[in-house]
Amino acid sequence: MPPKRGRPIGLKLLVLLLVPLLSLAALWGFAAVLTGGDGLRLLEINTMVGKLADPSEKVNIRLQQERLATMEFMTGRRAAHDLAAQRTATDRAVATFLRSTGELEGVPDDLGIQLTVVKIELGRLKEVRGQVDRRTAAPLTVLGVYNRMVDAAFRMYDKMILVPDMALYRQARAVTALGEAKELLSRERALIVVVLAAGKMSLEEQTAVRETIATRRLVFGQALSHLDAGLRGPHERLAASPVYRRFLEIEETLRGQAAGAPLPPSSASWAADGERLWAAVERNQAQAVQGLVRRVTPTAVAILVKIGVAAGVGLLAVVASLLVSLRFRRRLVRELAELRDAATELAQRRLGGLVRRLREDPRAPAETTPLRIQARTAEVADIAAAFNSVQSTAVDAAVGQARLRHGISRVFVNLARRNQSLLHRQLLQLDVMEKQTSDPETLEELFKLDHLTTRMRRHAESLIILSGEAPGRSWRRSVPLVDVLRAAAAEVEEYARVEVALPPKLELKGAAVTDVVHLLAELIENATLFSPPTTRVDVRAMHTPDGLVVEIEDRGLGLQQSDLDELNARLATSPEFDLAQSDRLGLFVVARLAARRGVKVSLGPSPYGGLTATVLLPEELFAEQPALSS
Repeated sequence: MPPKRGRPIGLKLLVLLLVPLLSLAALWGFAAVLTGGDGLRLLEINTMVGKLADPSEKVNIRLQQERLATMEFMTGRRAAHDLAAQRTATDRAVATFLRSTGELEGVPDDLGIQLTVVKIELGRLKEVRGQVDRRTAAPLTVLGVYNRMVDAAFRMYDKMILVPDMALYRQARAVTALGEAKELLSRERALIVVVLAAGKMSLEEQTAVRETIATRRLVFGQALSHLDAGLRGPHERLAASPVYRRFLEIEETLRGQAAGAPLPPSSASWAADGERLWAAVERNQAQAVQGLVRRVTPTAVAILVKIGVAAGVGLLAVVASLLVSLRFRRRLVRELAELRDAATELAQRRLGGLVRRLREDPRAPAETTPLRIQARTAEVADIAAAFNSVQSTAVDAAVGQARLRHGISRVFVNLARRNQSLLHRQLLQLDVMEKQTSDPETLEELFKLDHLTTRMRRHAESLIILSGEAPGRSWRRSVPLVDVLRAAAAEVEEYARVEVALPPKLELKGAAVTDVVHLLAELIENATLFSPPTTRVDVRAMHTPDGLVVEIEDRGLGLQQSDLDELNARLATSPEFDLAQSDRLGLFVVARLAARRGVKVSLGPSPYGGLTATVLLPEELFAEQPALSS
């Protein structure tokens, strides 16, 4: 049975359960976003390494080689075709870098700015190469251009370190710093080539050498201090090796060399010593990068596990909570729906049927089946028990009311039959007096008293009818229809206003005469009561295909359609008499009589402004069944 109004409890329970479920889903989403952010950063690292870091590192290596080759070319130690080959290798690396970075999407703003700076610096390669070929630029100027290119790449690396693990982040920064120290070593090698070619240092070269040496030592020391034991070991061994100590001696000599003074004889081996150290540094740097990559893999796996736990297990928890909540809601709704259906059946079928049985027979058994609901919820079970208690109380009340009504009906019947007996005797007495009286005035008064007694007898019969009994009067023989109509009109106070048209020549069965006369008399009396005293009431009878129709038409004010519908509903259903509506006693009597004899009564508007009561008498009420004709 669907709910009559309001929102169903299933919807309210769903809304109630949505609050914690949405909160749980929000917490899961928050945790998934946190761990998912680390996963996205891992994906970004992988993308940046493949499309940005590796190509740019190759560019840096080619630039360092081209820078050294350029210094050797400018000092006459390298041929032009060797420099051209190096430039070709550099161009290929730059082209690969530009092509790879062009495929990048979603680059952060700060990294995008540094990438743009790198591309701008690389765009100066053609210009500086032209100056070298035309011998229009000094070596230090050329070195500055190459240095700025590599510096831009290292500033870009600072923006690329996206490792989510803080310890691993510090190691990555330290390895990047080692790369900068290696770059500074490459610059020193290029400066040594320039200094060796001149056999002495100018003031500008002295300044550049001292700054580069100081910066390299600072950066190298800071990088070693931040590396852990696993990554620091090879670099510490290199720092303690003879190759590195020999290069430190060269740096000390360069720092102490006066501007314009000739270089010492030992400078002849500086380039070779620098190349040996460079090879060792390149080897150590490659090992450091590989060690860092090996550490990234377990960190990535741990982060992916966290993502799986936060996303997978969390999602399972949310789904499980949702399923449990929906199951709880479905079970509670099912119990409540079962309780509702049981209560509806109790109210509309069981108690209604019991009341009808008690109305027909107050001594009928008053037993009903208690509600049985499969409820696991204590409150629902308590409500079912309360309904059973209410059912017992309602049954007791219905039994008491039926017995009280039956008692009242018996009182009415007894009083009505006593009055009926007395009135019948009074009518017989009046009939004797009318026959013995010859005085017209006295006879007229006796007729009035006789008419008044007849009406009183009808009212007594009405009480008997309302009590469910049959009046005592009856006819053994059939009675002509015209006499039935006239007898009905005679039982009305203002019978003089009633005009009975000549009906078809039919006879009504004697068993139905009393009820039909009473029914028609009630309708005729209503017509006279609710119409002006100067108007008439017409009574007509005619054949129809469905039976004999008697129309009682008045010229009163009429009724609204809503009132007519209500009255017709009462006449059609024969409701139980309501003491609170005793002013419509006649309609209850008509409904009872119509239901008893299968007569259909309806009220409708009259063409004259009043009402027309239509009474359809079935053919089985007549003594003969002639062919129906108008």
